Amino acid sequence: MGSKYPQSVRGCLPLWVLVLEAVLIVIFFCFTSYDTSTMDKRKLLRIYPVFQDIVVMATVGLGFLTSSLRRHGWSSVTFNLFMLALGVQWAILLDGFLNQSSLGKVIVIKLSSIKLATMSAMSVLISAGAVLGKTNLVQLVLMALVEVTVFGTMRMVCRQYLNMDSHVSMMHIHVFAAYFGLAVAWCLSRPLPEGTEEKNHTATSPSLFAMLGTLFLWMFWPSFNSALPDIPSQKKNAIFNTYYALAVSAVTAISVSALTHPQGKISMTHIHNAVLAGGVAVGASCHLITSPWLAMVLGLIAGLISIGGAKCLPVCCNRVLGIHDTGGVHYTFGLPGLLGGVAYIVLIALQTNWTKTSMISYQVLIDTGALSLAVAMGLVSGLLTGLILNLKIWKAPHVAKYFDDQAFWEFPHLAIGF
Repeated sequence: MGSKYPQSVRGCLPLWVLVLEAVLIVIFFCFTSYDTSTMDKRKLLRIYPVFQDIVVMATVGLGFLTSSLRRHGWSSVTFNLFMLALGVQWAILLDGFLNQSSLGKVIVIKLSSIKLATMSAMSVLISAGAVLGKTNLVQLVLMALVEVTVFGTMRMVCRQYLNMDSHVSMMHIHVFAAYFGLAVAWCLSRPLPEGTEEKNHTATSPSLFAMLGTLFLWMFWPSFNSALPDIPSQKKNAIFNTYYALAVSAVTAISVSALTHPQGKISMTHIHNAVLAGGVAVGASCHLITSPWLAMVLGLIAGLISIGGAKCLPVCCNRVLGIHDTGGVHYTFGLPGLLGGVAYIVLIALQTNWTKTSMISYQVLIDTGALSLAVAMGLVSGLLTGLILNLKIWKAPHVAKYFDDQAFWEFPHLAIGF
């Protein structure tokens, strides 16, 4: 049934990726060096566990979160690792070049540099959920390079021209990645032929693996939200508030999922997404919140929004807008991310000690502009990327091969009943 790669893609993918990897190695050779300063052992022990938690989130958490489709598990997990490994390399170089005061200087790589690059590369892992099962690895490589570049550039603009700190600009990753992925999905939308929709459904074992990814993300999300604040009190607040928000969103998701079902049954698809909404919603403001009740309120609202989105948005987006969001990134990351951005703007306005109303209005305008920039950059760059990925030279999988591992993998036998 044609489960092999088309000849042109089979020849293009290894050649292009290996040449790209060779170019990256040459750039690393010419422009990078390790940090030779002696790092205090206590500082290393403080940074490395957070870095390790973030890597686990990216590889295991986001990898298995997207593995719920009954015939697309191998591709979901492995393509996720491939994009992360490539994206981190490019993100380290990009961040180094963008943060240089003058061109030609050597980029000094620290453990914090790799941690930051891993967080940036997670943007494409989130966006890939919207086009899950509808793209090949060549398209995903191009998508990873473009998205990491745009996201890194956007963060640089926010820091240098809008005076935003690194943590807040990084927390815009959720809205940027969600709307980037939705824009790409809109460009790649194809009517699903009869018989293909069956592969777009979940099954018991794949759903259990996806729940494993959800659990890893749920456990390690406090490390992600507290990775960049430097002040100990802010880091402590970020950890506590993220945990409270996640706890409430998990309780809300399970309860409301049963409430919205005619027979009072819980949907595993809702649980995969909505229990994480609290961590997304509290991300931008987690270091500012000084009382747990506010984080819990954000977790409650985020859980409600995520479940409501899971019930209503697929029908609306598919039929009205023509967007097929396979992994539900809109109501997992996009809408809770918007809630978190608005919550941050409100908290900054309330906690500012300036006496002049004009100064408060100016800060609100800057923060609103940064959030709007993340959404706009995600939509515009995603739209352009989607138009490029639509070109025939990439040999996208035929629509009949959507959501099917056999389009990309060698099976020892035919996957009967797979």
